[in-house]
Amino acid sequence: MKPILAASILASGVVLANDQGSANKPGELYLANESRFNETYYSEPLTTYIVGWKDPNDIKGTLDFIAPEVTVGRRFEYKAHKNAEEFLSETDDLRAIGSDFKRVEYKGEDVTQKTINKGLTIRLDLDQYPNIDQAQQIAVERLTRRLYRNDLRRAVAVALAAAGAGTGVTWNTTAGKDPDQDVLTALIAATDASGIRPNRLLFGEVAWNKRGLSHRAQNTAGGFASAMLAPDQLAGVLGVERIKISRERYQSSATAKTKVVSDVVLGFYSEDGVGIDDPSCLKRFVSAVEGGGLLRVYVQQISAKLIDVTVEHYSNIIATADIGYSCLNVS
Repeated sequence: MKPILAASILASGVVLANDQGSANKPGELYLANESRFNETYYSEPLTTYIVGWKDPNDIKGTLDFIAPEVTVGRRFEYKAHKNAEEFLSETDDLRAIGSDFKRVEYKGEDVTQKTINKGLTIRLDLDQYPNIDQAQQIAVERLTRRLYRNDLRRAVAVALAAAGAGTGVTWNTTAGKDPDQDVLTALIAATDASGIRPNRLLFGEVAWNKRGLSHRAQNTAGGFASAMLAPDQLAGVLGVERIKISRERYQSSATAKTKVVSDVVLGFYSEDGVGIDDPSCLKRFVSAVEGGGLLRVYVQQISAKLIDVTVEHYSNIIATADIGYSCLNVS
């Protein structure tokens, strides 16, 4: 409907019939609504396909490592606990005969938030793709990877902002430098700040490489052995549950790609299968799209030769704790 025609009809006071979804009569005007649009262009086969699809680069795995998913409604509320309250201690918890126990109160702060609708669309020309079904699947894969990469960049930015400036360290060929001791020192400082020891470490790829370089430069049996430790072995040495090395990149200009995780070692507390009020430092709150599930695909025929494929989801990445991070800036 043209805008001028629609405005004229609305100004005239004419009541338009609701779209019944079927048996619409020729010559009558109906106003479309969002639910009808969603049902018209929703692609169940492609939505089912993308739910079962596995990204070979595992961008989603890195995203879940940093900011585990918490499924909530579109609008949700979580309690931002005052960290100091969790570690208060007293010596007057003794009850005298005839009196009650001392009463304590955890005040916390209720925070209201909402998940944000995010999505991307790609346009396909039928003349370019002899197998349009396969082309649509490839388009959905590309869009989903891109959406997860976008959220990964957001998660890293939120985590680094919460961690603050961090501590600068130099890991190079200087003999006697022990990078693992730097990490342990940072973990201890984070534990002193929050009372909860970080259980995960995220290494930027260059930081991980410089760690090995620094150990090998010691030219000792211990240095060579430390340089050869795999991430899970190093996790045992440092007393954390998991270590992940981020190698993801994004296109930052027409000719250059940039590391999603810079040359840092980021420590934080996080758990898989988290809830709204658990002590994880960072969470990715997600909501179901219309019809259920966390991803939804739409296919819209734009013209005789053009098709738009859209993938959408709802998420919001929040640092639910502002202390308890360790951050080393490696040079």
